[in-house]
Amino acid sequence: MSTTILVVEDEPAIQELICVNLTLAGYSVLRASDARQAQALIQAELPDLIVLDWMLPGTPGIALARWLRAEERTRQVPVIMLTAKGAEHDKVDGLEAGADDYITKPFSPREFMARIKALLRRRAPQLTDDIITVGTLTLEPATHRVTGNGIMLNLGPTEFRLLHFFMTHTERVFSRSQLLDQVWGDHVFVEERTVDVHIRRLRQALEPGGHGNLIETVRGAGYRFASRAGAARPD
Repeated sequence: MSTTILVVEDEPAIQELICVNLTLAGYSVLRASDARQAQALIQAELPDLIVLDWMLPGTPGIALARWLRAEERTRQVPVIMLTAKGAEHDKVDGLEAGADDYITKPFSPREFMARIKALLRRRAPQLTDDIITVGTLTLEPATHRVTGNGIMLNLGPTEFRLLHFFMTHTERVFSRSQLLDQVWGDHVFVEERTVDVHIRRLRQALEPGGHGNLIETVRGAGYRFASRAGAARPD
């Protein structure tokens, strides 16, 4: 499942430049020219990151940023603000409105792509290709390989995505609905009990390397990935 980035920019040349570079880098790109189009796209499919121009026709980008942060569904989506406003107080206004980063026009595509990667690494590490190691368990996103104690483990695509998310968010408890949104996508409608099935498969896949007990059931709350093996888990 590729990372989806929504580009909200009303200048056609800049929008095209951004979208071409993102597409060449392997991202799935959505385009909008104003806040209304952006909201419609977000309602249909929640993007993983939003590139947002400040000066949009109608509703300005800074107002859309505030809306994104006020809505529960979009509150955690990373946002990069684009603007020709370079004054310090403008940057402060953008950041206080909810932007995670701020790029002043004109900008170089190389710097822009570096900012995208840095923000994803900081806010959504499960969407990057960084190799992740937790104890003696290693996951390589680019090659879809998982090894535990030197043993190559066989995971299905959903179990791989689930493990990738867990390993980049260790020790935190996630409900079934949160895991569905983060791993399956909030536009995919499946039963919450589907999570239990894939958790069971993931535990079984991790057993040969001795890591099945890292995924803990937290009664009444959901699941947690422990950074090291603890007590026996309740099933």
